[in-house]
Amino acid sequence: MTRMTISLLISTFFLPIFVFGQSFSEKLFQSHEKYKETSLKNRRFKHADIVPLLKRLNPPFVLTKVGESMEGKAIHLVKIGKGKTKVLLWSQMHGDEPTATMAIMDIFNFLSASDELDPERKSILSNLTLYFIPMLNPDGADKFRRRTALNVDLNRDALRQQTPEGQILKNIRAEISADWGFNLHDQSRYYSVGTSDKTATISFLAPAFNYQKNVNAIRKRAMQQIGLMNETLQQYIPNHVAKYNDTFEPRAFGDNIQKWGTSTILIESGGYKNDPEKQFIRKMNYLVLLSALKQIGEKTYTKNSIDGYEAIPFNGRYFHELLIRNATITKNGRSYILDIGFKQNEIQYDNNRSFYYQRYISDLGDLSTYHGYEAFNAEGYTIIPGKTYPKTVKNYKKLKRLNLDKLHQEGYTVIKLKKLKPEERQLNTPFQLLNKSENQHFGFSTGNNPSFFLSKNGKKEFLVINGSIKKL
Repeated sequence: MTRMTISLLISTFFLPIFVFGQSFSEKLFQSHEKYKETSLKNRRFKHADIVPLLKRLNPPFVLTKVGESMEGKAIHLVKIGKGKTKVLLWSQMHGDEPTATMAIMDIFNFLSASDELDPERKSILSNLTLYFIPMLNPDGADKFRRRTALNVDLNRDALRQQTPEGQILKNIRAEISADWGFNLHDQSRYYSVGTSDKTATISFLAPAFNYQKNVNAIRKRAMQQIGLMNETLQQYIPNHVAKYNDTFEPRAFGDNIQKWGTSTILIESGGYKNDPEKQFIRKMNYLVLLSALKQIGEKTYTKNSIDGYEAIPFNGRYFHELLIRNATITKNGRSYILDIGFKQNEIQYDNNRSFYYQRYISDLGDLSTYHGYEAFNAEGYTIIPGKTYPKTVKNYKKLKRLNLDKLHQEGYTVIKLKKLKPEERQLNTPFQLLNKSENQHFGFSTGNNPSFFLSKNGKKEFLVINGSIKKL
């Protein structure tokens, strides 16, 4: 027998052991693209985009219309499974927090399939009965805003129950007597894990049910399970998991659902570098939710202490989009060393389906304890404020006739156009583009959006436009 033959036999023998030995989360991680709902490519989908996805669900899924939003949009409940333990998952109670809704659609595709992961599906669906409310706030989702059509924060309506959406959630939880609840949200991308330089990509919380933050058997179960979910995520996003503020909020649904006897887990999807549309974070939601459902069904959490939960660092808020450190700025004849942080707003257009970024100075001064998705050490560089080109250009195409490099050398950073389309504001143009009548605040103070050069030894080397830095 040759050495090659022996090697082949060994590799053939050990391959199935390796595959068999893969964890469920690793199988989910590797196969997500197979189940990913391809019609949802970004965050700004609407109620009309998910209704067809729900209506195509076949048995054993059961789809029920359970009510309507303030503006008359159908709110659906999806049920699947035959297990004794009942789990309720709801997403997008804040309309502009859609990451988990995308993941739920992926989960539906997973549960609809039949393949090598059937043993895991069987475990979940035989041990649990799952209830999903995708897009609890469709009116807010259609406008891509937090609040309902009544302009109420749905997550502060658990007691007064003035919103139809809040009434639906409370009634369903009571009717099914849910053992477990998953409250699925998005949070700001500027949250950090403690004070570290890691973004809080996923944050968990077992909400408190009173001001004293007592731990009863119901809350303890949630803490135990979160500990397992953290262990799962650390394999894929190490040090990017945090814990949400656990101050008791008596008006919030999560806190009250915990109080009403349902072990409740809050998941907040934050930020991750190079993932502006949260497609990787969507994958993490899909992975950790399915892993958790299997663990809950098999009661794996019962072997876990709450120490893992307690050890998760709390959220901090120590991130900016761009952080320029140690830049020199001159004012009234004196030089000062400043750090400059930029954050961004999304300016919506096209019926809220599209947007462009508008950045602004979020902080100035000593930001040495803060971090940026992008950071630049400007030590030795002097800030040279940019100027607005005195001539108004007809449209974006006419920019090509200008000598842009020469304009930079002359100190210009802003060009006004007679007609500027929203989608043209962030094309790859090294100038800040404005409409003719638009007034922009360029001063170096918080809330403003100055354009400027970074110069060293009299030479302009970098350009900062709309809170982004470019090398000249």
